[in-house]
Amino acid sequence: MILKKWEVEGRRVEVAVCDLTQEDVDAIVNAANENLKHGGGVAGAIVRAGGYEIQKESDELVEQRGPVPTGEAVVTSGGRLKAKYVIHAVGPVWRSGNHGEDELLFRAVYNSLLRAHELQLKRISMPAISTGIFRFPKERAAGIFGMAIKRFLEEHKDTSLELIRICHLSKENAEIFARNMEL
Repeated sequence: MILKKWEVEGRRVEVAVCDLTQEDVDAIVNAANENLKHGGGVAGAIVRAGGYEIQKESDELVEQRGPVPTGEAVVTSGGRLKAKYVIHAVGPVWRSGNHGEDELLFRAVYNSLLRAHELQLKRISMPAISTGIFRFPKERAAGIFGMAIKRFLEEHKDTSLELIRICHLSKENAEIFARNMEL
């Protein structure tokens, strides 16, 4: 269920109530930790739905490259998901807002879009990174999502992306984003 939509630089941006693991898009974004251990929250749900191969590829990535820095994003296959890829974005843990959390969340969102752009994907769906177990305030996160998406689309007018969806399991959380995200 789409609660709000925008047209930005000829691209559609949506806030919706949906199950990320069931999204029929080219890639979904995982709200990951730096070691890409997908035990709980969104990450756990993605591995349960998509299969252990997602965790196996994640382990191999960390083994080769080391932990993924906060604000960065890496890609694995989507396993058995409808989405071909999972983009694992490492958002910040909320620590009072005085430790660069806003900039780190901005980078996590922006870099997720950049990975999709690099893969020449058309449709991406992402959760409200860092607002679950990492406790980033939802209203504040919504504003940062809007800024990151807008800047990405302004800086990548040639992007293949046609749809960027922010996907929430709960209508209450989707409504917070719909009210507080500006583009």
